[in-house]
Amino acid sequence: LPGRFPNLLINGSNGIAVGLTTSILPHNPHEAIDAVIARIKNPEITVDELMKIMPCPDFPTGGYIINSPEIKASYETGRGKLINRAKTHFEPLKNGKTNIVITEFPYQVNKASTLEKILGLVQTKKAQFSGISDIRDESDRTGLRAVIELKKDVDPMQVLSVLYKYSDLQVTFGVNMVAIAEGRPVQMGVKAMLSYYIDHQK
Repeated sequence: LPGRFPNLLINGSNGIAVGLTTSILPHNPHEAIDAVIARIKNPEITVDELMKIMPCPDFPTGGYIINSPEIKASYETGRGKLINRAKTHFEPLKNGKTNIVITEFPYQVNKASTLEKILGLVQTKKAQFSGISDIRDESDRTGLRAVIELKKDVDPMQVLSVLYKYSDLQVTFGVNMVAIAEGRPVQMGVKAMLSYYIDHQK
């Protein structure tokens, strides 16, 4: 249906149809619209120049996207893998303990099941998770807050890196930008996607 803003880039799309898969990640509305305007003003704009306006996808649930050459590759070719990581910080306590506090989870990751999975990892009694003493969900109307309490003299950075490896506090998203162009499915980079959108508007 005719879109008055670059909906495919802003809301993204994910699915399978007639044996073809697509995975277009969501983007910031301001950045995507500014990228369209920049492409109109300069049809020869490069991917590097576009990335100064729209540096990477933007997940509605927050978290971080790890900066890597894969972002540029996915924008150039329409294919790549991006790492989305939970937003965390450390809270030192008076008794010498430290809390790992999670305030944003990766895109499409369920908070309750992730905390349950971490609890399951702790219960396996593997050495990597022995430093975790308690897991609490302290979310309320002011916002999301999950707390992983550590034992005394445990290195929080080490525990966090193990959690990134074994739990959904870090997830990988495959980018496969396939969309219908001129009546057929085409894998395209961001420049091509913006061009087809501008032609459609004209």
